[in-house]
Amino acid sequence: MNIRHPMALLALCAALGLAFPALAQVAGSSTSMGVTVTESTQLAMGWSVKHTLLGKTVYNDQNQKIGKVADLIISPDKKLSYVIVGAGGFVGIGRHDVAVPVMQIQDQAGKLVMAGATRETIKSLPRFDYPPKTDQREKFVAMAERDIEKGQAKLTELEKKAATVTDDARAKMDVQITALRVDIKSAEAKVLELKTAAADRWHQFEAGVNAAMARMRKSVEAATG
Repeated sequence: MNIRHPMALLALCAALGLAFPALAQVAGSSTSMGVTVTESTQLAMGWSVKHTLLGKTVYNDQNQKIGKVADLIISPDKKLSYVIVGAGGFVGIGRHDVAVPVMQIQDQAGKLVMAGATRETIKSLPRFDYPPKTDQREKFVAMAERDIEKGQAKLTELEKKAATVTDDARAKMDVQITALRVDIKSAEAKVLELKTAAADRWHQFEAGVNAAMARMRKSVEAATG
């Protein structure tokens, strides 16, 4: 699992009462390239979600095993608000995953406890399923295409305006029109690459699309006419 919000992890730890070394470095929190010897030591001593929480057994208040922590969910407001608990099954086969609000699980002497729960109650909850990766791609593409439409609208506006101004003003606008037209085509090409990429590879094209969109938006902002 890829955890993108370290501060949210700390919030979850506080909610569950989990302890970790005060000087520990949360994995992924460093913004520099590479680490020093000292930083490497801190990383080795640091707190790990994978080793501390994921896969940990969840019990009820009768000390009965009801499932295991399968994942953590970061809500849109960047707070860790749900623990995904898997009940039954083996290595994902026949397992029933459910989303449980963080506050319903407590850490009691190093044991995760969900009071009042049983395997049956867990299995009776609605099954949690991850959205298809294709949905994420479609939303990303839709946002990019909306920006491209705005760029094209600005280009049309400039071209119409350029036909009504003096030669001196037209020369300046022609430069803006050319730059915007090039950036729009570049953005369209990058989006097409992403749209035609294999389902498990489209994320590799996100950076290229974002860079092309940023250039196009800059040209739109610069194209005052």
